[in-house]
Amino acid sequence: MPDYSLSYFYVFVFFGTGAVFVAALLTASGLVQPKKKTAEKLRTYESGEEPVGSAWGRYPTHFYIFALLFVVFDVEVIFLFPWAVLFRTFGWYGLVEMGIFIFILVAGLFYAWRKGALTWY
Repeated sequence: MPDYSLSYFYVFVFFGTGAVFVAALLTASGLVQPKKKTAEKLRTYESGEEPVGSAWGRYPTHFYIFALLFVVFDVEVIFLFPWAVLFRTFGWYGLVEMGIFIFILVAGLFYAWRKGALTWY
């Protein structure tokens, strides 16, 4: 019987080494960076445009809802690729399950459409 505790040790060492490496790089960059703060460096960068107004302005929530819907449906589409690769091994059961999955996605999309979440102002 294999010793699985040794595998956990290797994972722990891997993550520990990664954490030490990241901490060392952040420390080194903090030591060599220029520390002279000027008014130009402290100014807000707006892709070459002059900033107008306060940075604490309120944005309409429909932008966030639209972005959230995009992420949700984008992630759900990613689930279609492994299913398509293994379609023949799943058979009819896999086809029915994917049909239910797609039906739920379409129902969610229809609901968001009816609520007006997909309109861009």
